[in-house]
This record gives sequence, structure tokens and C-alpha cells, in this order.
Amino acid sequence: MRSYIILFTLLSYFVSYPLYAQEKTSRELSVGHELSLIVASKLKVPSFEPPAPKPDYWTRGTLLQLGFSQLSLTNWASGGNNNVALNAYVNIYRNYAPVDNMFWENRLQIGYGFINSFGDRYRKSDDKFIFDSKLGYRAFENVFAAATFNFRTQMTNGYSYPANRDPVLISKPFAPAYFSLGVGMDYKPVKPLSINFSLLTANLVLVEQRSLRKRYGNEEDRALKTELGAQLKIDYKHKINNNLTINSALNLFSDYLDNPKNIKILWDFFLDSKISKFFSVNVRTNLIYDDKILIADKNDKLAPRIQFKEIVSVGFSYTFGNFKK
Repeated sequence: MRSYIILFTLLSYFVSYPLYAQEKTSRELSVGHELSLIVASKLKVPSFEPPAPKPDYWTRGTLLQLGFSQLSLTNWASGGNNNVALNAYVNIYRNYAPVDNMFWENRLQIGYGFINSFGDRYRKSDDKFIFDSKLGYRAFENVFAAATFNFRTQMTNGYSYPANRDPVLISKPFAPAYFSLGVGMDYKPVKPLSINFSLLTANLVLVEQRSLRKRYGNEEDRALKTELGAQLKIDYKHKINNNLTINSALNLFSDYLDNPKNIKILWDFFLDSKISKFFSVNVRTNLIYDDKILIADKNDKLAPRIQFKEIVSVGFSYTFGNFKK
């Protein structure tokens, strides 16, 4: 019995002593522990924060529109031809504004359309490649000193279709192509409106195809023609509501070197009405008058004429980035 008491006493001692020692240690720290705590409290732990993202001064957006129609006739008493029509339009912009006093605006427009009438001919209905760039620095309030650049041409051959005759070539890539560079002032009284007046504007008219040069005002032995004059450009871009947007660009040019009174006119108008998120009805019109461009009438008589084109399209419409139609 006595041996059991001694064994129980020893077990109790070995079990309770670590607990007692731990409690004592937690109440009374050694000198080394206290010194370590004092040193640690004086140290500053560095904080690691991810670097702030670099500011992006670019705004960018893309508009894509596709319109498609198809007609099929079988034993149709009133006649007609099966046909397929397609219109595609891409509008891309990239703008840069590092400070409030400066801007750099860039826009690329590409349009192409065709009508393929089975039993007749494949005909191009739209074809344009236009690049615009404008750099401005604030002079005072809403007036900027600005330089503008414009390039226009078409991507494929264009033809006229006289009755009972073979098609006649009237345009092709870089025949013609127009380059314009102007220096002047840009006035922005309100956000949707921009009025640019370039007192000094140089235009280059390039017609690579020799047989087409006279049609566009160039000498037959000269692919390039230089024009120097004044240019007034009025841009209006307004989103009336969530479903209706209007864009208008009017360009007037007077050539100091050749009949300054004959004003050249280029007016593009665009109206877009949304039906749903991915479908819209849009109207695009282009009006051109240039007394140096000769156009044949039904009797093949060449003369300056007002050019007008209208495209009404119902189809797919989608935007990328910050694009506001």
C-alpha cells in the first residue's frame, strides 16, 4: 500500500510541475525575454503596398456595323433577279489627353458594301478609307492652336455601268487619294461642337492611274497635284438620348492658287438609332462638290457635278471600349 502512495505522489509531481513552471514563466519573464521585447517594440515594420497603376491618358473605342439583305425569286411573275447585299462599317478612335491643355484625336473609318445581283453584275455600293488626326494645344479658354491631317481613298476598283456597254473604270486604290495638312485654330464652345479654321492648308491629290488623272483635275503627265488654301471644318457629335446619335462633319476648302471662289465641299452625316443592344437602324450620307472632279452624265458628257450618296442599313451593331456613337 505504501508503494502505491509513493508512486502516486511522484506522478502528481511530474504532471503538475510543468504546468507550474509554464505559469510562472508566463508571469515572470527572463531578462533576455524582456530585452528582446523592448528591442522589438522599437523596430518599425515596413509596410508593403502595391505601386499605384500608371495613369492611362488614352481613350479608345470601336464601332462595328453590319447590314445584310438577301432576295430570292422563284417563278415570280413581275420579274426581278436574285441578289445579296452587304454593308459593313468600322469606326475606330484613339484619343490622347495627358493634360487639360492638350489633346490628340485620331479616327479611322472604313466602309465597304456591295450588291451581287445573280444574272446581272457584282456592283460596289460603298468603299471608303478615311483617317483623321488633330493635335491641339490650348491658347486661351476654349480656343486651341491646332494642326489637322486627313487622308482619303478607296480600297478596290470602282466602275460605272453604261447601258449595253462594258463597265468603265472610274477609280481604284490611290486613284484618287487625298492628303491634307492644315495649321490654324480649333474652337470648342460646347462639348458636341468643334470648329476648326486652318488659314494655311496644303492638299495633295494623287492619281496613280494615268487614264484617270484628267477626271480628278490632274495633268495627264502628273500623278500629283498641289493645292494651297484655307479650310473650315465643323464637327458636331451629339448623343441626343440612349437610342439616338447624330454625327456631322462639314469641310469647306478654298484654293488660293486656282479660283478661290470655287469652294470645295465635303459633308458627311451619320444618324444611328438603336433597336436593341445589338441591332440598330443607321443612315449615312455623303455630299461632295469639287469643280475639278469631272463626272459623266448619261450622254457621256464630263462636267463638275454634285455627288451624293445615301446608305440606309438595318443590322448588327456593336461597340468596344469607350466608344460613344
